[in-house]
Amino acid sequence: MDGLKKILGIVWILIALVVAYFGITVMGIPKLTSGKQEDLVFGIIILFVLVPIVSGGMAIFGYYSLTGEYSDDK
Repeated sequence: MDGLKKILGIVWILIALVVAYFGITVMGIPKLTSGKQEDLVFGIIILFVLVPIVSGGMAIFGYYSLTGEYSDDK
C-alpha cells in the first residue's frame, strides 16, 4: 500500500503541474489580455489567488505522499 501511495504522490504532483499550466495559459493570461473589465478581475483572481492555492496544495499533498508522511508506520 505504501508503494501505491508513493506512485499516487507522483500522480498528484503531475496533476498539480497540469492544473498550473491550464490555469495560467487557458484561464489566466487570456482573461488578462481580453480588454474587458470583468475578464480582468476574473483573470487576476484566477492567476494570483486560485492557481497558486490549488496547484500548490496538490503539489504539497503529492510531496507528502511521496516522502511517506501518510505511511502506516507513523
